[in-house]
Amino acid sequence: MEKIREVADLFDNILREKNFPKYTYTLVSSEKQEINVENGEFKLMRTVFGKYTSIKVFKDNKMGSASGNDFSKEALIKLAEAGESAAESSPEDPCHDIAPDQGKEIFKQGIYEPDMDKFIERIQECLDTIKKEYPKVLVMSAVGSYDKSNWISRNTNGTEFEDFSGQYQFYIQISASEDGVNTGINGAGVEVDNLDKPFIELGEFRKTLEDVSNSIHTKSLDGKFDGTVILTPCAVQQFLGMLIGHYMSDGVIIDGTSQWLDKVGEQVASDKLTVSKKPFDDRIVCGERGTQDGYRAEDVTLIENGVLKTHSLSLYAANKTGRNVVKNTGWDLVVEPGDKSIAEMIKSVDKGLIMGSYSGGEPGTNGEFSGVAKNSFLIENGEIKYAVSETMVNGNLGEIVKNIRAISKEQVCDGYVVVPYIAVDGVVISGK
Repeated sequence: MEKIREVADLFDNILREKNFPKYTYTLVSSEKQEINVENGEFKLMRTVFGKYTSIKVFKDNKMGSASGNDFSKEALIKLAEAGESAAESSPEDPCHDIAPDQGKEIFKQGIYEPDMDKFIERIQECLDTIKKEYPKVLVMSAVGSYDKSNWISRNTNGTEFEDFSGQYQFYIQISASEDGVNTGINGAGVEVDNLDKPFIELGEFRKTLEDVSNSIHTKSLDGKFDGTVILTPCAVQQFLGMLIGHYMSDGVIIDGTSQWLDKVGEQVASDKLTVSKKPFDDRIVCGERGTQDGYRAEDVTLIENGVLKTHSLSLYAANKTGRNVVKNTGWDLVVEPGDKSIAEMIKSVDKGLIMGSYSGGEPGTNGEFSGVAKNSFLIENGEIKYAVSETMVNGNLGEIVKNIRAISKEQVCDGYVVVPYIAVDGVVISGK
C-alpha cells in the first residue's frame, strides 16, 4: 500500500494553493486478500488493492463534496476543483460545519500481519464440520477475506487522525434440502482479529445452521392473532435500526416528525432495554475511530434502562435544531443482556414466533410496520412446533420496545455487534 501520509502532504499543498477557507478530507488505502469457495471447492484466491479519496469544501456558508479513487497529483487537483465547484453551486446553509480541533491521534486496531495458511485451515475446518454435523445443509458459497486499511483524515481546524486496521472476515451462504424439498438462502458471518477459535463456534453460525436444517418442511399459519415474538439477534438489529432511523436520526428530528422529538430524558421503552453504540468495546473488531463530522468517535448510550438519553444527530442536524451532536456515526451496536435464558423465554410464550429476520417496507412516521417474518418458527405452549411460511407481522416500533417481556442472558458477538434475543408482546401475527 502507498505511504498515505506522503499523499496527504501533497494534497495539503494543493489545497493551500486554492486558499479554501475551510475543508476536510479523507484518504484511504486498502488491501483485500480474498478466498472464494463454491460447492466445497476453493475457486479463487486474489489480492485487490483499493484507493479512496473524499473532500468537503466550505465557502460562503456553502458546502460541496467530491470523491475519487486516484492518488496522483493530477487527480487530487481535479478532486479539489470538483469540491470547490460543488460548493459554489450549493445553496447557502450556515449549519454545515466541521468539528473543532480534535488534535492529532494515530489509531491501531486488529491484526496487521495475517496468517493466511491458518485462515485457510479455519475455513476448511468450518466446511468439514458443516458437512459432517449438518448433512442436510449445502454451503452454496463461502467467502473469506483479510482486509487491511490505512486512512488519514485532516481538516482546517487542525485535526489529524490516522488509522491502521486489519481483520479477517468469513461469510457463508447456505440452504438445506431433504426429499426434494429445498429451503431458501440464509447466511452467517463474523469479523475477527485472531484465529484462536473455529469459525463455527462464533457468532450465529451454529444457530443458523440448525435453523436452516429445521426449515426444510414449513407450514402455513391459519388466521390472525396477537402474540409474542422472540427476535433473534439478526431481527433485533433490524428493528433497532428502524427505531433509530425513524425516531432518533437527523431527518425526523430536523423535520419534527419523530415520535420521540421531545422525549430525551424520558422513559420511552421497557426498563429492561439498554442500547449503545460502542466502537471501543473489546468485542467490536475495528470499530469507528473518527466520525464523518471529524470528531474522535466516542461510545454513546442511546437508551438506558428504557430512558432516551440522546437522539443520534450529526453535527449538521445538531446545528440545525440546537440539540446535541453525537460523536458516533458507526453501527457498533451493543445491547445489554437480560436475566432469562433463551430456553426460559421460549417456555414463557403461549403463542408466538421466533423471528429469524424481517422483510418489509419502511415503517410509517408513526412507527407502524408491516412485513414478512423470515426464517421463523411457531411457538405454542412454550414449545417450538415447526417452521412457518407466508407469515406476516404487524405492529408499532414505539410500542414493542415498551412491551419487552424478556431479554436473553446470551448475546451474539460476531465482531460487528453484541446483541441478545429480545421477546416482545403486542405483535399481530397473520397466516394465510
